[in-house]
Amino acid sequence: MPPLFATPSDLADACGDSPRFLCERVFDATGGNEALASTVDWFVDRPLKVLLIVLVAWIITRIARRYVKRFVRQLVAPDRAATARRLQRVGIDDPTLLLSEEVDPRRESRASSISAVVGSTITVLIWVIALIMVVGELGIELGPLVAGAGIAGVALGFGAQSLVKDCIAGLFMLIEDQYGIGDVVDLGEATGVVEEVTLRTTVLRGLDGTVWHVPNGEVQRVGNKSQLWSVAVVDVDVAYDSDLEEARRVMLETAQEVCSSEEWSELVLEEPTVLGVEALAADGITMRMTVKTTPGTQWALQRALREALKRSMDRVGIEIPFPQRTVWMRSESS
Repeated sequence: MPPLFATPSDLADACGDSPRFLCERVFDATGGNEALASTVDWFVDRPLKVLLIVLVAWIITRIARRYVKRFVRQLVAPDRAATARRLQRVGIDDPTLLLSEEVDPRRESRASSISAVVGSTITVLIWVIALIMVVGELGIELGPLVAGAGIAGVALGFGAQSLVKDCIAGLFMLIEDQYGIGDVVDLGEATGVVEEVTLRTTVLRGLDGTVWHVPNGEVQRVGNKSQLWSVAVVDVDVAYDSDLEEARRVMLETAQEVCSSEEWSELVLEEPTVLGVEALAADGITMRMTVKTTPGTQWALQRALREALKRSMDRVGIEIPFPQRTVWMRSESS
């Protein structure tokens, strides 16, 4: 027979110091039946709360990942008006040549990578909190568990600090769009075409075919040689007795002829510009010319311009000087 008058101590024995709603109701309804209240607490009330915690964590995770993905896509989406203004400030008269209405695969890849990383981090945090709450519902003491996890986290943090540094640097590289797959970049010791960008490393392929694996945390500065637009820079040396005005005219006409050809007309963004005398060297006068091109085409255009300039200079008789030395030959007297 259950006791006629249940005391608070009896309720604590049956349902714990913080009695749950269902356990307390069963205890009161049965006149203080500790066994039945305890059974309901363990096999009905606790599992329901655990299930509710898991369900809420799953719902929050789905909602968080969806909104993170949407926010990241808005963050990395192109602002065509702002980009057009930037291009006009640096001298691009018609920015529509560089802005496309089509979806940029590189931007889509950035958005997917960033949303996956941020979403995974939020998911881990949510489920860790849910796990702690579930352990608390099961009546397990959280103090020693949290202390042990803290010590393990500190030890793991000391051992993996370089990995964390690489991942954080990689995340900001993706967010800021410092470079992407296909760009030609200079990362200090390594220069080449970007083949792969992950949170931890960047993979470059050099001109000689060497594959460089660069940890993102080790990158101190980035030189992107193929972003938005590029400039072909060509230096030509002429002799000191050459007519500089004539040399300037020949350079400009030759460059205009090359840039207007079928091969290069769609890749050149602006008319060639002869800047003039760049240096007074020991062997001749250096004349510099620049042409603004689409990203990554400047090197091929520079080679085509040098070849055409050599032919034009030879045709009009402008000398391209080269170093000369006088060699003295001595013979032993017999």
